[in-house]
Amino acid sequence: MRIIGLLLCFFVFEVGYSQYDTPKTQTLNIKGKEETSNVSLLPEKKQGLSLNMPDLLKKPDPQKLKDSLDPKISMLPNKDLVQAGEDLELDAKVKGIFEGSPGKHFPDMYLGDVKSSGSFIGIVCRDHQFVDGDLIKITVNGVEVEPKMFLTGAFKGVNVDLKDGFNRVEFTALNEGSSSPNTAQINAYDDKGKLIFANQWTLSAGSVATFVVVKE
Repeated sequence: MRIIGLLLCFFVFEVGYSQYDTPKTQTLNIKGKEETSNVSLLPEKKQGLSLNMPDLLKKPDPQKLKDSLDPKISMLPNKDLVQAGEDLELDAKVKGIFEGSPGKHFPDMYLGDVKSSGSFIGIVCRDHQFVDGDLIKITVNGVEVEPKMFLTGAFKGVNVDLKDGFNRVEFTALNEGSSSPNTAQINAYDDKGKLIFANQWTLSAGSVATFVVVKE
């Protein structure tokens, strides 16, 4: 009986020891490469209130950058645009200088006559209004003495020899400049430098202003 009791105690001890000391085995299942190809290593996006910050290191698309910078300009004419100075009101005199008189014809003018005993006279002209490129031609007794004179704000002129009797001096407007009509002031001086004549003209292109010098 004593031997049987010892055997039972030994059997119970072995069973208890095997429960705590014997390691449990587990089969390791290694999946093939084709089964793990869809596995993402990146963390899943979580829904929430987090801000999506732009990637500052990413190179921008040149085309998108160009489109965002280029202004959208229309090359088609826009008749609804208001011209500059549309609401500008000018004084009547100033307005006449800048706008001229489009469509109005200024015919030939007779400026008058003067007497002189000198051998010649000096004739000077200038654009006394708006200097806009007026050109004139000067002839004396049918002879061209100045084919093309550009009228400026300062006097420019020629000396004209006189013959006995009537001397016809003509000023032909070659154009009307950028502001119609052709306008000028004329002064005439005798051979001693004395002012003997002064007048003004307003001519259309092709019109002629005339004055007569009578040599005594």
